[in-house]
Amino acid sequence: MLLGQEVSRPRPGPPFAWSDDAWRLTFPRPDADRLEYLIGVDGAFVPDPANPLHAPGPFGDKSVIEWPEYEPPAWLGSIADAGPVERIEVRCRRLVARVDVLLYATPEPPGVDAPLLVVHDGPEYAAYAGLTRFLDAMSWEERIPPMRAALIQPVDRNETYSASALYAGALVRELLPQIARRAPHGKRIGMGASLGALAMLHAQRRHPKTFDGLFLQSGSFFRQRSDKVESGFGRYQRITRFVGTVLRDTTAERPVPVAITCGTSEENRPNNHAVADALTAHGYAAWLAEIRDGHTWTCWRDAFDPNLPALIEAVS
Repeated sequence: MLLGQEVSRPRPGPPFAWSDDAWRLTFPRPDADRLEYLIGVDGAFVPDPANPLHAPGPFGDKSVIEWPEYEPPAWLGSIADAGPVERIEVRCRRLVARVDVLLYATPEPPGVDAPLLVVHDGPEYAAYAGLTRFLDAMSWEERIPPMRAALIQPVDRNETYSASALYAGALVRELLPQIARRAPHGKRIGMGASLGALAMLHAQRRHPKTFDGLFLQSGSFFRQRSDKVESGFGRYQRITRFVGTVLRDTTAERPVPVAITCGTSEENRPNNHAVADALTAHGYAAWLAEIRDGHTWTCWRDAFDPNLPALIEAVS
């Protein structure tokens, strides 16, 4: 029997030991206030049957340990609901695909020049991090202006979100113009987590006039010298080349405000710090906020406040 976790390597491990008529394991507390995990039995990883606390995710529920220091964000106690969304389908010639997009608008109707939040993995952000509920809550509290959001469903995520020039062109030249016809807007903010964050930064660097701000969470900013363990990923070389250019460049064509968030127990934490420092050096108004968690949807949810309203204010 193994512990399945994502805060230390090896990820499937360490093993439990049978002692005093029970399976036992001593695992050091990570630099976090909560831990998501699974139990591995005969090659299958499942939630802990003895722990009723679960966190949902696209690959199923995980069990959760919450230490006394953990506090969920206050906005979860608001009366705001998830907010209505409209599903549209956008044809994309470059991707040879029909891309699903959920369009959201705040309760106070936005005008034609209202900001637009463009979100990679958007439907999952809504389902597992409560993004549209957060935007509703912030709108009721008048902490964000009337605005819209376009929640984009990925197409072959590992390929298109891995610093793909083809995808960046498809996003800028095809997806966004069609979204704009259904959701007219003014300033545009790109948002994503993990590979989705990497893809947003890549799109902004290739097409600097497209986004007026970026909200990047736990970006998969792999580097050759420190992330050999990720070398099995199919587009590892393409990602490390792009990240290397970000770290080496000394100028940027159009710096924009950037908020970066990251979990304290994430393996990719140093890389997020390095990218934040590089963007600041390039003239971006960038900041990094850390959440005492790992690479999880809850970590990304808990980082929304105050960072996303602050970024929207900086862009407006």
